[in-house]
Amino acid sequence: MVTMDMESDAEVALRAASAGAAVVREMYGASLARYEKDGGDFATAADIAAEEAVLDVLRAARPGDAVTGEESGSSGAAGAGRRWLVDPLCGTLNYAVGNMLVAVNVALRDASSGIVAAASADPFSGEVFWTGGAVEGAWVRRADGRDERLIPSAGSRLVDLNLDPPFPHAPGFRAVELMAAPEFVAGFRPRVVSSTVAVAWVAAGRRAAYVTDGGPGLRLDSVHFAAGIALCEAAGCVVTGIDGLPVDQGAGGLVVAADRETHGALLGLVRR
Repeated sequence: MVTMDMESDAEVALRAASAGAAVVREMYGASLARYEKDGGDFATAADIAAEEAVLDVLRAARPGDAVTGEESGSSGAAGAGRRWLVDPLCGTLNYAVGNMLVAVNVALRDASSGIVAAASADPFSGEVFWTGGAVEGAWVRRADGRDERLIPSAGSRLVDLNLDPPFPHAPGFRAVELMAAPEFVAGFRPRVVSSTVAVAWVAAGRRAAYVTDGGPGLRLDSVHFAAGIALCEAAGCVVTGIDGLPVDQGAGGLVVAADRETHGALLGLVRR
């Protein structure tokens, strides 16, 4: 058996995301306290409890690392070389109304190497999508403990669009406008999933692509997107901002596609 000292960062991420997912699953359907945030956003008691479960794993396994949690904020040295990014319940509004399309995201950002480990757990399927970096590839751990490699595919032609505000690139671009473009509906089938579980689905071949608006900084510091982007990159997907530049360099937003042909087609529509 692997000892705690020998446990890889990827395994720590996987265990932490699984711990958060267990809490989300256990609290599903309960009457939950709601905590308002700025801009109409909110957290539930499940968000807070799931984040604490994730942090318990990270603190025990990597006590010297810094952490940024969506609900608890940052802890550890401000300039830490290693920082864990935690989104304990991506899809809070879905969850609050009894919709099971949610994810628990955990990623480790190394100051010199970028995202070096990531996991995105689906509490209700029992799957955890994970990676230890591009060399290791991207995998899904099934509920029975088996690992299967993620293989992207555009065959479904299904494209998830995140339509949530704000829209920092409007009027030049709004994801909702893709749904009305004749060229889009001629080649793709839109879906709307307000959770980053859809990003992991691109890596797994269940979606052809995912498109969202958003400001800069999605890659380096986003508790929401860092894990999903790392999974897609490790699986061999094409990942850029809506301007075609690397997501941590350009105007922001995200276009994730299973292959270059699909990415090029969507990027062309975005640019129009």
